[in-house]
Amino acid sequence: MSHVAREKQKLLNRLKRLRGQLEAIERAVGADAECARVLQQATACRGALDGFIAEVIEDHIREHMIDPTAGSEDPRTQAGEELVAIVHAYLT
Repeated sequence: MSHVAREKQKLLNRLKRLRGQLEAIERAVGADAECARVLQQATACRGALDGFIAEVIEDHIREHMIDPTAGSEDPRTQAGEELVAIVHAYLT
């Protein structure tokens, strides 16, 4: 996953934020926080994880499916960009 290596620090930062969010959920459950608060934190964590997944998928598409030497008019480039947009629409 060489394409991940190029984005390594950005991805690691996302994972650190996710870890912090999970720890906050754990503390909230341990402290018997209100269900609504726990669910709000869990939903935020899920959104952050979806964002992480979308980022890795986008990097994969751009690295393995889109030819960087092809112009924006290339049908494969257009299809790859559409796929990136779909991934972001459903995961972020």
